[in-house]
Amino acid sequence: MITISEEACDKIKEMLAAEETPNLFLRVGVKEGGCSGFSYGMGFDDDQQSSDEVLDINGLKVVVDSDSTKYLRGLEIDFKDAAMGGGFTIHNPNAIASCGCGQSFRTKEEAGKPNPEQC
Repeated sequence: MITISEEACDKIKEMLAAEETPNLFLRVGVKEGGCSGFSYGMGFDDDQQSSDEVLDINGLKVVVDSDSTKYLRGLEIDFKDAAMGGGFTIHNPNAIASCGCGQSFRTKEEAGKPNPEQC
């Protein structure tokens, strides 16, 4: 469902290790908003719901809420370490349009609820 590069997994694991909360995992999701209609969400969480989809990607626990799975099938997350412009990148084959910052998108089937003030 989701692919996370080795570099991105290593960076996420490093960031998780620096946290003081036990049993954290990476939560990836989508919510309406952003300038294109949907926005990505990626962060640490320790509250897993029974309806969540749980993935093990290179030893990293990744959780996706059931409403987001249809938007994230085939998603690729990478990490580039660069002096300028480095960080996490997202490639979503479901997106037909995205904003300049790359944090919001829309799909062929759904436009979401664009909010240019969130970009």
